[in-house]
Formats: sequence, structure tokens, C-alpha cells
Amino acid sequence: MEIEIISSKEYNTNEYTSGIIQRRVHMWILYAIGSSFFAGITAILAKCGIQKTDSDVATALRTIVVLLFSWIMVLLTGTLPELKNISGQTLLFLVLSGLATGASWLCYFHALQKGDINKVVPIDKSSTILTILLALIFLHEGLTLEKAGCVCLIGIGTALMITRKEVTEDREQHIGSWFIYAVLSAIFASLTAILGKIGISGIDSNLGTAIRTSVVLAMAWLMVLLKRKTDEVCKIEKKELLFITLSGFATGASWLCYYRALQEGPASIVVPIDKLSILITIAFSRIIFQEKLTPKSVAGIVLFTLGTFLMTMI
Repeated sequence: MEIEIISSKEYNTNEYTSGIIQRRVHMWILYAIGSSFFAGITAILAKCGIQKTDSDVATALRTIVVLLFSWIMVLLTGTLPELKNISGQTLLFLVLSGLATGASWLCYFHALQKGDINKVVPIDKSSTILTILLALIFLHEGLTLEKAGCVCLIGIGTALMITRKEVTEDREQHIGSWFIYAVLSAIFASLTAILGKIGISGIDSNLGTAIRTSVVLAMAWLMVLLKRKTDEVCKIEKKELLFITLSGFATGASWLCYYRALQEGPASIVVPIDKLSILITIAFSRIIFQEKLTPKSVAGIVLFTLGTFLMTMI
């Protein structure tokens, strides 16, 4: 019988490599959690910044901060030289991902303008489920019976979290248009994650985020120009401008974590974890804005969180 002798140096090398692999497996979960946290903080900071400021203008200004933040990260990580090595296909998917985000925002705000918010938001939230289904079709990420059950929990939880209000007659006449735009908003939001997943394959996530954000910036300001709200930029109060800027930094951190997580982990799990930002938002809204939850909303949060948690364990 032959006995294979492994040197201590070789053993230590194998142990070190195994440790790196294990840390790499768990890092994408931490990035996804970081994305969720910063996204939750973004919502609170943004709400403080749009008390008197138009939301479209605030979004456009916040995107400038995100863009600067993204490219600074590219410079700090030294990944700018990789820009010339990006393939045409990768660049195409990054641009498409940015356009999908911009289109989602345009449709979302248009739907909110004509429809009741308690009708529009549930449809927009369905992007989580759509992303999982699209990941199954285009990225060939498996959908087991357990994962399908988690999808149902997330869907039911999202529906319960929405507090319904009566819709006035003047809103009812717009039901056709706002419904279509709300559905398109959810579809484009789902495509953003899928296209981003494909686009950042083989390149640094920071560089991919910076390129995508450049496209989003153009879409955000296009919305402001189309609605002729450029004059409102000079009317923003300094306090609200500060909150808008801080929300931009939080958004930038969230996006960088999000796309780093997508680069290393499955989209069908990363996206639901990112959606847990609602827990952060609810916690801070309770503390800062004294907002209360109905029993129905609490039940929805429990189901939504349970479905997301179980999905990470599958």
C-alpha cells in the first residue's frame, strides 16, 4: 500500500486556498446585505430631502452624486485601465441595464402621476418575483419546489404590506394608462438586474456600476427636461440639498454592493436580500417619522422576510 506524503507547505497552501474559497462564497451575501442596508437608509434620507423639493429633480441631483461616487471608486480600485478591455457585448448589456433602470423610473413616476400609489406600488414590487422568473429563463438558475414556495411567500408578503385606500372617481378614469406604466416599471426593474448580471461578467463590478450609472444620469435628467422642471433646481433649500446629497452617497454604496453581489452570487437570491431594505426603512421611519404599522402590514413583513431568509438557506 502506497502512502502519499503531503508536505506541511503543500498542506498549508491547500488550507489557505480552501479558506479563500469559503470566504468568497460568503462575501456575496455580505455585499447583498450591505446593499439592502444602504438602500434602506437611502429611502429615509431621500424622504427628508423631498419635503419641499420635487422628487424628479431630487432624483436627478442624487444621480449626479452616485455617478461621482461610482467613478471615484473606479479610480481608487485602479480598474479604470480595464475600460479599454471591455468587450462590445459587455458594454452593450451595461448600457441596456442603465436604459432599463431609466425606463423603469420614467414609467414608475408616470404611473404614480395618474394612478393611486397603493395600486401602483404593489405592481412595482412584483419586480422581485419577475427577476426570479427571468433568472430561471435567461440565466438558467434553478427553481426548486422549495424556492417556488419562497417566491409565493415573498409575493403574498408584498401584497399584504400594501395599505389600500379608496380610489376617487377622477383616478378611476386613468386606470388603463397607469396600470400599463406600472407593469412596464416592474418589467424594466427586473430586466435591470438580469442585464446587469450579464453585463458585469468578466469585469470589475465598480467599473460596471460607473458605466451603468452614466446612462441612468442621462435618463434622469431627460425626465426633468421633458417635464420642464430645470428652474426648480435653484429653489432647493440647503438643508434638503444636504439630505439629497447624503442619499446619493447611500445610493452609490448600495449599488456598488448590489452589483458586486450579483457578480459573485445568483440573482434569484441577491435580489430578494436587497429588497429587505424595506425593514431598514420601516425601522427608521418608525423612529424618525413616527409611522405606525397595521397588523396586515406586519403580517406581510413577516412573510416577506421569511421567504427571503429561507431562499438564502436553499
